[in-house]
Amino acid sequence: MAGFLGAAVDLVGMAPMLPRAPGLASRPALLCNAAMEQAAPVFEAVIVPHRSLSRRGRRGLVAAICLICGINAAIFVHLGAWPVGGFTGVELLLAAFLLELNARAVRESELVILSADGLRICRTDAKGRRQERMLPVGWLSVRLEEAPSRVPRLRLVAPGVTEEVGRALGEAEKRDLAAALDAALHQLRNPVFDNPQLRA
Repeated sequence: MAGFLGAAVDLVGMAPMLPRAPGLASRPALLCNAAMEQAAPVFEAVIVPHRSLSRRGRRGLVAAICLICGINAAIFVHLGAWPVGGFTGVELLLAAFLLELNARAVRESELVILSADGLRICRTDAKGRRQERMLPVGWLSVRLEEAPSRVPRLRLVAPGVTEEVGRALGEAEKRDLAAALDAALHQLRNPVFDNPQLRA
């Protein structure tokens, strides 16, 4: 699951089948105010981008790139190839811009909550704006759409409704999420009742 531009999924619900994964995201109720449903959640998953660099680490990386590129540019300028200095400056600005975009992306999150009321998807973008989608669970199915040499797409399909989730996840993470969500749907549709009076 390691990677600079990847993502991670924290399966925090589905009691008692899945334990909570450590430290990938805060409690889902803090990420989506509408997650407080009357029916108890059967499954919860929080999908957040990898936080591979802290603010200090990002500054250190930019400083190291500036140092290396500055030395390289100084050598070429000294040799008379002064246009290299201008190109190096453009490269540094581009690198800083891309790192800033990546830093903003880690603020995004996706929350999937399954309960008897339905399957709720709450998305928060880098600016803090939230979008929610509610899918009925009656005929809901989990599908992985395979494609040659590409990460499969994870879609939730119901009559007249299709929703893709976990776009930032890698192939292994998507398969784990699909299997866990499919098992949670099966658990919801086939509850096990424990009546002490019926025990042998």
